[in-house]
Amino acid sequence: MNDPLCASTSACPGHRLPSWPVRCLLQAFAALCVVLGMVGAVVPGMPTTVFILMAAWAAMRSSPRFHAWLYAHATFGPMLRSWDDGGRVSRRVKWMATLSMSASSALIVYFVTKPWAAGLALLSMACVLVWLWLRPEPAASA
Repeated sequence: MNDPLCASTSACPGHRLPSWPVRCLLQAFAALCVVLGMVGAVVPGMPTTVFILMAAWAAMRSSPRFHAWLYAHATFGPMLRSWDDGGRVSRRVKWMATLSMSASSALIVYFVTKPWAAGLALLSMACVLVWLWLRPEPAASA
C-alpha cells in the first residue's frame, strides 16, 4: 500500500470512495487549495506547500484523476513526491519560506500596533521556520 494513488481508488481491495456529496466537497476543497497555493507562489507571506499538500490529501480521497494530475504537475509533483518520501522539503523551498516570513515579519513589526499580537505572529513564524528547517531534504538527484 505504498502507492499513494492506491489509497484513493476503488480498484484497491476493501476501499471505497466516499459518497458523492463528500467527494464534491473534497474536490472543491482540493481545487481551492490549488488556487491558494498558486496565489501563495507570488504573494509574500502566503504559503504554497501547505496548500498543495492539503489539495493532494483531498484529491486522494475524492478524485484519482485530480490526484494523478497533481503528482504529474511539473511544479507540484516533485514537491508532493518529496513529502511522500519522508516529509522532505527542498532547500529552495526552505529559503523561500524564510525570505517570505522575514519580509512579513518586517511588515508586522512596522504596522501592528499591539505588541502582544505582533509577538504572537512572530513567535508562530519562528516556530514554523524551526520546524521547516528541521525537515529532511530530498536527495541531490531529486
